[in-house]
Amino acid sequence: MSDRRRFLKKAGIFSATAFLSSLAKPGWARNLDSAIRDAEGVSAIDLASEEDFWYYIQQSFTVSPAIINLNNGGVSPAPKTVQDAMKRYYDLSNEAPSYYMWRILDQGREPLRRHLAKTAGCDAEEIAINRNSSEGLETVIFGLQLKAGDEVVAAKQDYPNMINAYKQREKRDGIKMVWINLELPSEDDDYIVKQYVNAFTDKTRVVHITHIINWNGQILPVKKIAKEAHKRGIEVVVDGAHSFAHFEFRIPELDADYFAASLHKWLYAPIGSGMLYVKKEKIGSIYPMFAVDDPLKSDIRKFEALGTRPFFIEQAIGKALEFHDMIGGERKEKRLHYLKNYWMEKVKDLPKVKLNTSFHPKYGCAIGNIGIEGRKPGELDSFLMDKYKVHAVGITWENIVGVRVTPNVYTTTRDLDILVEGITAFTKL
Repeated sequence: MSDRRRFLKKAGIFSATAFLSSLAKPGWARNLDSAIRDAEGVSAIDLASEEDFWYYIQQSFTVSPAIINLNNGGVSPAPKTVQDAMKRYYDLSNEAPSYYMWRILDQGREPLRRHLAKTAGCDAEEIAINRNSSEGLETVIFGLQLKAGDEVVAAKQDYPNMINAYKQREKRDGIKMVWINLELPSEDDDYIVKQYVNAFTDKTRVVHITHIINWNGQILPVKKIAKEAHKRGIEVVVDGAHSFAHFEFRIPELDADYFAASLHKWLYAPIGSGMLYVKKEKIGSIYPMFAVDDPLKSDIRKFEALGTRPFFIEQAIGKALEFHDMIGGERKEKRLHYLKNYWMEKVKDLPKVKLNTSFHPKYGCAIGNIGIEGRKPGELDSFLMDKYKVHAVGITWENIVGVRVTPNVYTTTRDLDILVEGITAFTKL
């Protein structure tokens, strides 16, 4: 009986605490809590088109009412909770930097590493925290022990920073780059895999694969390419700048040896935050970007030897992970895919329109690309901003020519209706 009384008393305290806490929350946060609860039991695919639910998600962001931001593929805004955490940690750091940064905030790195690893589906000892995917990938590109004559296979549609990094190694170390040219969009795995396999030789040491092509949102069959590479003893580097926290997968499922992501894209972490995955057995053979006592030790932390860093940014990543977990990865993926298809379906039959992105969820998610026959991407880009205050981005890269449109979880179908109105008007000029 005394145990029961103690339990009831404790439960009453918790209830009162929860009640008072809810009163302290701003209205948008209370409404979001309610919306999340109401969504329990609703399938992700059904929830994707429920505008009322996503309205409450939108209230978590502080996006400008002056423009419709459809260039989230470059860098995404962070929700309020992430912004507030970063500002709070920054203020704390400035009270006594060497104490609060090194002795307080830095102690949060290991719990953060574990949380990232859980989301990535891998061992925490395979995750390094850095500033962006370029830093992570270039750590690997420049850290690989390649020699003159070794070949690396990559695509002309890969990201420029990575292309330039390999070209620098080619110039400096005498490796040989073998470039493939992908015709996209494609829903043919065999075609894509064949382009890579046909480029492999007995001198190929590395293949670089972009998980989702940033120019048009094409998702590549990484696992199938990696399988063929590993059959031939070829190491696999995967650019996951746009894929991590965008659609559902676990890094080990890709069979990649190395993988890097920018967390300020689809995880909605602070600008200037990233993550590097290195398969545990590969860590010891990669030189870090910045020198450490033993560059070939098998400790993932050697890739974090940056010196003094913005701890307030790093620790706010945790709030982004919480926000991602709150929405749910599957819900997020289905909504993003729904939004991409929503606007593309409405413009696909307009005269002179060419869509450079697949409708199929296996080959595309949030990012879409549209071209207008006889017109330059910059013309449509400028028209949308000048006349409709829609911010997208013109793309001209290799054989991909069009305007990239990238909605996000805070984007409404009303926003996309304005986009469609603008595209329709442009095709009539």
